[in-house]
Amino acid sequence: MAHRPVGAGISLSTTATSGMTTSFVVQSNVIRVTAVTSGAFVAIGTNPTATIADYYIPAGKSETLAMTKASNRVVGITTGTTTIVDFPEGTQTPFGVGDYVTLTGANDSNYNFVHVPVTAVDTSSGVNGYYQTRITLGYNSSGIITAFSPSGSGGSASLSSSQRLAARTEGGGGIVYAQQVQISGQA
Repeated sequence: MAHRPVGAGISLSTTATSGMTTSFVVQSNVIRVTAVTSGAFVAIGTNPTATIADYYIPAGKSETLAMTKASNRVVGITTGTTTIVDFPEGTQTPFGVGDYVTLTGANDSNYNFVHVPVTAVDTSSGVNGYYQTRITLGYNSSGIITAFSPSGSGGSASLSSSQRLAARTEGGGGIVYAQQVQISGQA
């Protein structure tokens, strides 16, 4: 089985108490996690806490865990104490309430944000309905005065799911490394 790295790897020092990484954009359906010096219990989620009931990786071993990758192009943003994001007509949001998302590629870097919660999905229908092409985020963008344009210096604005990795050891200290990968071939 071959692994192709996707994005940057992350590391986390671990103890018998759960620790958590910073958020990362989900770019692959698989993350490879290695417990370097001590066995580790790991959890992946929006703001996870690893417990002894979570997935266990023995010391010196690696495991590949599945994640759900989701993204969509952004065509409009309405600023305010919450932020409204519009997706292209004919598509729908791949995100639900409680998911966390990261925006990249906006014309003004003030629009780009990291790991904010989806608080509502507009499912209205009819002549003026949004048919799941509009979501509300728990992000205060009221201070942004530049008009949003979906085409910034990075190409086009895109909203992607984001996650965090939590880990804890069986007892002492340790280190966990994680890397999103693409897998080819058979085991």
